[in-house]
Amino acid sequence: MTVETQKNLIAQSVKNLPSIGLKKAAALAGVGVETIGDLFYYFPRKYLDRSSVVPIGKLQDGQEATVFAQIKNMGIKKGRRNRFYLVLADDTGYLTCVWFSRLFYWDKLFKAGEWLAVSGKITLFGGPQLVHPEFDRISESGGGELLNTGKIIPLYPSGEALARVGLDSRGFRRLLHRALQEYRISIPEILPQEIRDRHHLLPLPEALYAVHFPADYDLLEKARHRLAFDEFFFVELLIAHRKKKDTEAVNGISFTRVGQQVRTLVEQLPFELTAGQKRVLHEIRADMKSDKPMNRLLQGDVGSGKTVVAMIAILIAVENDYQAVLMAPTEILAEQHYLTLRQSLESVGVRTVLLIGGQTKRVREEILAEIETGAAQVVVGTHALIQENVRYRRLGLVIIDEQHRFGVMQRALLREKGMNPDVLVMTATPIPRTLSLTLYGDLDVSILDELPGGRKPIKTAWRSSSKRAAVYSFVRKQVMEGSQAFIVFPLVEESEKLDLKAAVDSYEIMQKTFFSQQKLGLLHGRMKCDEKEQVMRAFKRGDLSILVSTTVIEVGVDVPNATVMVIEHAERFGLTQLHQLRGRVGRGSQQSYCILIAYGQLNDEARKRLDTMAATTDGFEIAQVDLELRGPGEFFGVRQHGFPQFRMADVVRDVQLLRLCRDEAFRLVEQDPQLRDEAHLPLHRFFAGYFKEYAREMVWMA
Repeated sequence: MTVETQKNLIAQSVKNLPSIGLKKAAALAGVGVETIGDLFYYFPRKYLDRSSVVPIGKLQDGQEATVFAQIKNMGIKKGRRNRFYLVLADDTGYLTCVWFSRLFYWDKLFKAGEWLAVSGKITLFGGPQLVHPEFDRISESGGGELLNTGKIIPLYPSGEALARVGLDSRGFRRLLHRALQEYRISIPEILPQEIRDRHHLLPLPEALYAVHFPADYDLLEKARHRLAFDEFFFVELLIAHRKKKDTEAVNGISFTRVGQQVRTLVEQLPFELTAGQKRVLHEIRADMKSDKPMNRLLQGDVGSGKTVVAMIAILIAVENDYQAVLMAPTEILAEQHYLTLRQSLESVGVRTVLLIGGQTKRVREEILAEIETGAAQVVVGTHALIQENVRYRRLGLVIIDEQHRFGVMQRALLREKGMNPDVLVMTATPIPRTLSLTLYGDLDVSILDELPGGRKPIKTAWRSSSKRAAVYSFVRKQVMEGSQAFIVFPLVEESEKLDLKAAVDSYEIMQKTFFSQQKLGLLHGRMKCDEKEQVMRAFKRGDLSILVSTTVIEVGVDVPNATVMVIEHAERFGLTQLHQLRGRVGRGSQQSYCILIAYGQLNDEARKRLDTMAATTDGFEIAQVDLELRGPGEFFGVRQHGFPQFRMADVVRDVQLLRLCRDEAFRLVEQDPQLRDEAHLPLHRFFAGYFKEYAREMVWMA
């Protein structure tokens, strides 16, 4: 059988399976299972160990066990709650099995005298009992096909729509067993033999069978290892290809000039650039001077000075008669960047505009015209920057803030607006090394690993809501001594109106009670851009002592005199966001404080987050804890924006495996970039289908 024939067989619709009708096919399509191949990759969510068979006479209360026994008696028993029962026996005693639903179904299903393997949690109720057990029919000698008992049992993701058509875990086991029996031989191997041999990997058909029906835990781990290898390898192959394509491009822009505007901006800064900033600027300058497109990640903790670095890179592009754009994931963040950049760049004669979705038609048309003519030298915005009607006169530099919130294709679309512009990706979210290898593996990395001189570590503590009055007394004391403070309320998308009301109501109460002698300001996302700017300017000038805010101040706010950050309902925030908010203080030479106020009974995860914040200000340490608590898919809080959805691989646990896969992928792309060698054709075909959403970028896969 050829590889192509194998591929065609498992590419068949699940409707070709004997037990799949239209209703089951529709339910499966709802969870992404449309082909037989999709079904094989519908992995169990967890496993039950029912591999140990226990005689009835040795069963104990609460024990998970499997029993081989014969039906001695059965029937429907009526009472306060009707039930169907089986009485089973082996040489050591009797066991009762009970069902409380579908009584007549079970009454017709079993026959006295037949042998069963039954599994579940034992309760002692006048003797050992199993309620709604799993079961398989077996012969007296113990033979027969065991799918639901007597071994390691897979449990599958299900739901109401699937269960309604019989696709609960039991149904999936039956379906997958039949499908694997018939089509297992048709599963094509993907990885080249040399890679499988080098890393002692199970053949793919064997791995897929074992992950659904493992004979033992050792084989299950080998199967998981093989499938996790595939997942990491495919992602790293994509990254290796993208990096090779970028490094081989020769038609980038060479920014040769560094002129007076850059020097003036640096001279106007109220601080000396740190050694880290100078080092990173040297790396960026070298990239921009080269005729190959820059692809660099600028990673720095909160307060490390990424914005200044970005501004200098922008000015280099402008002084060479090119436009620069900065794309942020939300309108709030885009507005913050716009206000910061406009204030600094206008002083050296550079025109900066803001392009976001919520603008009026007239304002938008004016901005689009400025962008097309080049009058707008710097454009700040959201994904609105990549829409078809946005035409740049001469786009030379693309800066993407918090890239993890964008998909790969959004980054590619923005690059297509120019002629191979330089790309600088920025993140204030410290990223553990393992995530960097998957999210940013195609980029060169610059790290700002020091804070500006004279700053003291922020003292952090968390308090229960019963201590709120004492916390506010501390804030009042600090303010009376000349400092300024933030009081932040959560803003969660699902309850935006409620949270906004909480912030506004609290602001009004504070004005009348705790802080009646202080000047308060209010800032939230529903205010117009110019209203926000007025409030922020007043706070920066010192006209306001306390700023009551929602999370709009998460980034881009720099007020050196602000020394206190109070975060209300801190248990509702993720670790990364708490760290970002804390970074709004500690920007001057005075001692700064962050106080987290938690409400209600905390679960273990919430307590761990708050304890971590109190224990360290190291962003990378915080990021690692966050990754371990939430997993990679939720690390950034935005699963849908481009992080690969690993089902078997685990970037926390499988660090060594990830590095192996990266080495193999980069080696292979160096040897055979288009995967045209005969030994690589199965991988080429599978990879092109696996990453079909990136087909636009990967023209060589056509």
